[in-house]
Amino acid sequence: MIPLRQQLDEAVSAIRKKAGLSPRLGLILGTGLGDASDAIEDAVAIPYHEIPHFPTSTVVSHSGQLILGHLSGQPVVAMKGRVHFYEGYTMQQVTFPIRVMRALGAEILVASNAVGGMNPLFDAGDIVCITDHINLMGDNPLIGANDDTLGPRFPDMSEPYDKGLMRLAERVALDEKIKLQKGVFVAVAGPNLETRAEYRFLRALGADVVGMSLVPETIVAVHGGMRVLAFSVVTDACLPDALEAVDIERILATAARAEPVLSRLVSAVLKQI
Repeated sequence: MIPLRQQLDEAVSAIRKKAGLSPRLGLILGTGLGDASDAIEDAVAIPYHEIPHFPTSTVVSHSGQLILGHLSGQPVVAMKGRVHFYEGYTMQQVTFPIRVMRALGAEILVASNAVGGMNPLFDAGDIVCITDHINLMGDNPLIGANDDTLGPRFPDMSEPYDKGLMRLAERVALDEKIKLQKGVFVAVAGPNLETRAEYRFLRALGADVVGMSLVPETIVAVHGGMRVLAFSVVTDACLPDALEAVDIERILATAARAEPVLSRLVSAVLKQI
């Protein structure tokens, strides 16, 4: 097994040969931010399969490119599409791109994803600024030997999502007249969606939204000393007493409607970071 540090060095070296930019921000352009890549200026796009040790997505709706350039005047490195634990990757593989972002110089991670809304005050299409999370994925990307040069053995998680960045997002949303909810994210392994009983259980734990990503990336970002800001798009209502069968086409349509709004919000936030 190649040591993580060596994997990172090889990945960064390959990226540097194609793009010399030193990014300040890392972006995960998941659901809600997929089209934001079109606004990146002086973009250099590198397919994941051309980067040593980089995982490639098997999900149809997720592209697979690492893009370096400028967005809202900020030097960024952006993942267009992510990989998930349910695809069969290890947690270390899922979070390897975050390690690469950090090694390239990124100090802030901005991420987006799709979620089911369990808070009855949330509507499909709402954008939620994540304030905290619960990890029920049954695994952790930090399990195993710790490389002290990458982060501490026992990273503090009292503030996984940066309060200052959250306050900035709220101010920008108000200025831009964008409805912005706040909530707790609970991560599950997937890929099946939850039963009525599971939704009741997750809601009772204090979660507002549920999804199958974000938490591993956040853990590794915090481990590496990055500040994190995360937005989730509510693509379907998951209320146990009014639960309907999943309609993937409707979910994708809901995400598509929210995408320009979230892209506008994130672009405005980046201008003020």
